Amino acid sequence: MSEIYIYTFVSVLIVSAASLVGVVLLGFNQDFLHRILSFLIAFSAGALLGDVFIHIIPEMAKTEFTATTGIYFLIGIIVFFLLEKYIHWYHGYGEHEESVHASTYLTIFGDALHNFIDGIIIAISFLVSIPLGIATTAAVLFHEIPQELGQFGILVHGGWSRSKALFYNFLSALTAIIGAAFVLIFAQGLGEVPTYLLAFAGASFIYIAMSDIIPELHKEKDLPKSIIQVIAFIFGVVVMAALLLLG
Repeated sequence: MSEIYIYTFVSVLIVSAASLVGVVLLGFNQDFLHRILSFLIAFSAGALLGDVFIHIIPEMAKTEFTATTGIYFLIGIIVFFLLEKYIHWYHGYGEHEESVHASTYLTIFGDALHNFIDGIIIAISFLVSIPLGIATTAAVLFHEIPQELGQFGILVHGGWSRSKALFYNFLSALTAIIGAAFVLIFAQGLGEVPTYLLAFAGASFIYIAMSDIIPELHKEKDLPKSIIQVIAFIFGVVVMAALLLLG
């Protein structure tokens, strides 16, 4: 069990460190960054879905995969839909006559919640197996890098200095550690990871990829860029498949 603790907390620390990737913005041309960001996002979508269908679902199928399991997935997707709906509603409700600066705090709150869930998912995966934990950490990390780049831009645009944006971004990322600790403490009384927790992890990745990332990719109308996005997406899946070698 101590080995699982070490793997889990090292992994969430690595994912949290991705919040500092905004430093890259200090040295790169903004146009260049904007061009590569869509390809990084496409890659992350492939990695997220690859982790679900190549790692998480096959792992669940080793014990059971029934109609109840499917319901767990659907409940997870509904929960994430409601969470996102609330955040978007609250953002829109408070935006009309308030400064842009106020919305930056909501952005940080939403990211802290997202990172808390990431910590939960990583811990759950390591409780199942170390290879699954590594694959899930990789999928989360691939998703976090483009997300953190975009969020850094939002915070700076909202009126914060770059140093302040990096600091608060990193603080919100540390909630992943709290999420991981919550699962590990809760799991002490469990013989094995419940199916509904794995389904929750899978549902989160499916929802993020299908509702947030892929619709964003469809906004690209240029054919050559769209082709590169498809290649990046497939490469994300291939990387997740290659991680099977860890098993």
